[in-house]
Amino acid sequence: MKNLITAAVVALAAWGCASAPDRGVISKAGEIDTEWEEQGENSKYFFARGMGAADQTLENKTQRLALARSAAIVSAQFNMLSTIKGAELAGGDNVADAMIKDSAMASQVRALIRDAQVVRSEWSSDDGCVVSLRLPKSALKNGGMKLAD
Repeated sequence: MKNLITAAVVALAAWGCASAPDRGVISKAGEIDTEWEEQGENSKYFFARGMGAADQTLENKTQRLALARSAAIVSAQFNMLSTIKGAELAGGDNVADAMIKDSAMASQVRALIRDAQVVRSEWSSDDGCVVSLRLPKSALKNGGMKLAD
């Protein structure tokens, strides 16, 4: 009975980790998964992934990796902006509408996205990079935006 409970707990933990937004998307062989969740939200965070590549003619591997990561961060920030713009505010508007009406809010949202936390950086075998970002919903609330529940 004890082994059955242990197995159930391990299976539940593995399932939970597999559905996490910051789960890896590059295999041990260095290949990118063919299907992955690019952006979204859960109860605590907005999250997004981005993919980047560098000029393959660069001879310096470190430079290729750094440029690929920078490109992936920008891509992930763009994806996160799309997700946040669709979020509903308590008054019935979504963030995109509020940004159009209030330039200060637009600046604030862009600043929050730049401050999103990089939770995972992975490099593929061809020196491409996939970055996972997350932004606590509390950061928007602390910035004065009341998200709908």
